[in-house]
Amino acid sequence: MDTLALELSLRLAFWTCVVLLPVSIFLGRLLAWSQFTGKGFVEAAIALPLVLPPTVLGYYLLVSMGNTSAIGQFYADLTGRNLVFSFDGLLLASIIFNLPFAVQPMQRAFEAIPNNVREAAWCCGMSRLRALWRIELPLAWPGLISALALTFAHTLGEFGVVLMVGGNIQGETQTIAIAIYDRVQAFDNPAAGTMSALLLVFSFVTIGSVYMLSHRRSHAHV
Repeated sequence: MDTLALELSLRLAFWTCVVLLPVSIFLGRLLAWSQFTGKGFVEAAIALPLVLPPTVLGYYLLVSMGNTSAIGQFYADLTGRNLVFSFDGLLLASIIFNLPFAVQPMQRAFEAIPNNVREAAWCCGMSRLRALWRIELPLAWPGLISALALTFAHTLGEFGVVLMVGGNIQGETQTIAIAIYDRVQAFDNPAAGTMSALLLVFSFVTIGSVYMLSHRRSHAHV
């Protein structure tokens, strides 16, 4: 077991969830209850990481964050370090390719809340922010849990984008998925099997919990 790679993967997944939590609430609520020109294209852009091959998405992220790009140069001027092949670059890439896993469950959760519930809260004198905190989020909590669980699990298992943007630097960008690949290449099957089993069990429990949560929510509305 490569504990260093596991710790880095857990740290990456944690910070990805922290950043995407408010983003998913804002975008999920906006897409659920707002109608605007180009909404379909916004939803398509968010869902794009689901259908693009990871290497394609990773390539464009690598180009857009490279040393010759505006983003890469701005980051280098600000910090004195390169954005690609660093944990910060890995985190930015992780946020982008996990957008659909965070936003879509929140959008569906907000869509399930009747409009008259929000309107009743406003009529009672609640501000929109307080209604979000006291009414909407408690009703949308299954979507919130699903978004966090799917984002966390997907981050742990991602390989293609991580390898393209972060490379394979031990202690800096080598996640557990890449460590498994390295162990297979080195014919260290016992270590690769142990780490693969860990990811398999974690992913199974995570997805199972999400489905159980969805079924309970469905029965509650019957």
